[in-house]
Amino acid sequence: MPKVLLLHTGGTLGMAGGRPSALRPSAFFRTLKARAPELFRLADIELELFSNLDSSEMQPELWSRMAAHLHRRLLDFDGAVVTHGTDTLAYTASALSFMLRGLPRPVVLTGSQRPLGEIRSDARLNLIDSVLSALNGPREVTLCFDSHLYRGNRTRKVKVAEYDAFESPNFPVLGTLGVDATFEPGLRPRGSFRVYERLDPRVFLLKVFPGLDPALPLALLPHVRGLVLEAYGAGNFPIDPSLGRSLRPLFTQARERGIPIVVVSQAYRNGVDLTLYEAGAAALEEGAIGGGDLTPSAAMVKLMQALAYHPSPEALRRFIQTPIAGELTVGRPPPPVEPRKRGRKSNPR
Repeated sequence: MPKVLLLHTGGTLGMAGGRPSALRPSAFFRTLKARAPELFRLADIELELFSNLDSSEMQPELWSRMAAHLHRRLLDFDGAVVTHGTDTLAYTASALSFMLRGLPRPVVLTGSQRPLGEIRSDARLNLIDSVLSALNGPREVTLCFDSHLYRGNRTRKVKVAEYDAFESPNFPVLGTLGVDATFEPGLRPRGSFRVYERLDPRVFLLKVFPGLDPALPLALLPHVRGLVLEAYGAGNFPIDPSLGRSLRPLFTQARERGIPIVVVSQAYRNGVDLTLYEAGAAALEEGAIGGGDLTPSAAMVKLMQALAYHPSPEALRRFIQTPIAGELTVGRPPPPVEPRKRGRKSNPR
């Protein structure tokens, strides 16, 4: 039988308890064999407990350990599945996509909205689909949820209380697991399989909003090495000095301190183009880096890695604006990906 590594990190999927009491991590492997015995008919599955954490506790240091562990173990298997809580799943998927280069096997992340032990859990099908994707899907870091396979660094969590919790607004799905399972080719591996596990977590995500006092982000500058700015639309933010809330001094002082600012969009679809409006042009003059259609989570993690490996400003800029794992559209932005239309399910899981 094909071999699959199942790496458990924690999250709702492996928890016990539930409504109305708080969810708590439980003995995941016992529940897995009892509730999803079909998995062991699909592949020879080797279970490993990496951690047993709520995903809100997932940190960059754990991403580094996880990437190094997968780099050591992956060649012994036909693919890997990583179970993970949904709250930070898009961050971890982005991190692994940048840290694991030249993947020779698929690495599929998944989770669930309900614990595996509950009757109407989505966990069982997510696990089955993820194992199938690890055996037949593209050789890259993906996220499998609600019978769809997404490029991991393109995903956003969009729902809290529904099973279709993730979407990929600027990139089409890589697989659909309905009556038949169909997959796209995905990325072509480039170079040998290697790991880049270093990250510098001293970055901050700043969201522009009406009334933002520039003194607040200016006070952050001595404590960070990089900023990701979630701007309006195509890269807009206030710059009129007469209104007293211009953010241009933030870009000026960041440039003087050697602190890169990556600008991404608050808009769900498409991305920034700093050449379109006056604010974007001002940001470019001060050395800002346009993040295109990077998701905020992908931009954060990519900046962490850029700071760890590319000390010069020009090398860092090139790294941010060059696709590493399909996370960024180069050139003309793609048309928006329409959300999936959902039919009513008559067969609850």
